[in-house]
Amino acid sequence: MRVGPLPDDFQFARDQLHQLAFFALAPARYASEERMGLRSTPGGFGTPEYDGKVSRVEGSLLVQETGGEVATQAITTIRAAAEFFGVAYDVDWFTGFKDPLPAMEPDRPLCVEDEPARALADWFAFGSRLLERLRGEGNAADEVSEVQLWPEHFDPAIEMGSEAEGRRASYGASPGDRGHLEPYLYVSAWGEIDRDDPFWNDRHFNGASLPYVTLLEAEDQERVALEFFTEGYRILNG
Repeated sequence: MRVGPLPDDFQFARDQLHQLAFFALAPARYASEERMGLRSTPGGFGTPEYDGKVSRVEGSLLVQETGGEVATQAITTIRAAAEFFGVAYDVDWFTGFKDPLPAMEPDRPLCVEDEPARALADWFAFGSRLLERLRGEGNAADEVSEVQLWPEHFDPAIEMGSEAEGRRASYGASPGDRGHLEPYLYVSAWGEIDRDDPFWNDRHFNGASLPYVTLLEAEDQERVALEFFTEGYRILNG
């Protein structure tokens, strides 16, 4: 599987889908079991199973799977999406975030087309698969988290390395943010880094990034991506 060129409206769709992840999907899971991590799911993103159901977004559809039954609804507004997943819209559904997502108007009509939504789904699937491979690359003594798609940052990520020894870092696949217009892979160190080392090239956070264009130009995208992650791990744990 390769990631391909992004459609022109990718950023527009990404920002709307981020709102759905943060204000509809994550609160639905959190209301049930006080956990909010999401996952890459077929054609999009969603929750792991909770209370016998899976809530997710596939393309331009909201999907609720319960047992053998599947209900769908077109994406319309954030409030309608929250209600479809069984919760009332609440801008303050969790107050512990250091950097919560700024809320859009919950009744503003959303316009999510299938093409950019599928491009985002492909990126999440690509990143999640890489991170699962990376989990097996560390030392046996490492504390390695599971792959989670965090709703506030909207990226699949893991944490790996010893925190006590200052070697722990977050490794992830961001779909883009205020500092990066396009998706990118990142290694975000928890401790100090040597900025004289050219690997640590990103000035928007304490770490390094691999831009989307580098992956597009690569013959073997997964190899280039995994080498980036493992180089960051090697520098921190060498």
